[in-house]
Amino acid sequence: MDSSSHLPLFSILFVMLGLTVSQSTNITGAHSSTFTIVNNCNYTVWPAVVSGPESTQISPSGFILQPGESTSISVPPSWSGRISGRTHRGNDSSGNFSCLTGDCGTSILECSGRDATPPVTLAEFTLGPVGTLVYYDVSLVDGYNLPLMISPHNETGGNCNSTGCAADLNGDCPSELKVVNGSETVACKSACTAFGAPQYCCETTDTCKPTSYSRFFKSRGPTAYSYTQDDANSTFSCFAADYDITFCPSPSTR
Repeated sequence: MDSSSHLPLFSILFVMLGLTVSQSTNITGAHSSTFTIVNNCNYTVWPAVVSGPESTQISPSGFILQPGESTSISVPPSWSGRISGRTHRGNDSSGNFSCLTGDCGTSILECSGRDATPPVTLAEFTLGPVGTLVYYDVSLVDGYNLPLMISPHNETGGNCNSTGCAADLNGDCPSELKVVNGSETVACKSACTAFGAPQYCCETTDTCKPTSYSRFFKSRGPTAYSYTQDDANSTFSCFAADYDITFCPSPSTR
């Protein structure tokens, strides 16, 4: 799902297992799900949590996870939003917080409602009232910057499959889609971001078909969204579940 066409549907949060250090972030009031965000990468990740405009704003909306760390967030009913991971932190020309991939453009750790800048791997969620289905997906429509999986547990029913892209795509990324930092590929653009052409950006359903570029993403993340109309096997739903959102579900180095 991309930033424009899928915001009403889903949002984001990522979880991982086997951590050594944990943090806790709580939201007051009733909640329908607990999201556990886990950094299983061998490098630091700065998660970003962006709530939909009609949703309760989750705070903090940005934080740091060192390798092996995790944090749990209580998510209220009827929440929608996205979670992504920022990588390769540096400072901008003014010395403010900045990341090479997934940056929110706020110049601080908090994203404060600002979407991550593509290319970025997105975990997207839409929660209804308590007792109703939660819809979720992992989207590569805005490109890819790191592996991410969503895994539900404690569910009571629904199509509660794990989904995402566990593969490291940066090394295999087509040269025309690569985002490089020196000699290192740090992210992989979507064809829409790279070329801006209608057949890649799905400006109409008539021109929105799979392409060689979307097939590249789909072959490596079969359950993830590879382009805007890739709904058939990329959206999942679950009753009364909690969710692990995991960066680098298989340990990877940069």
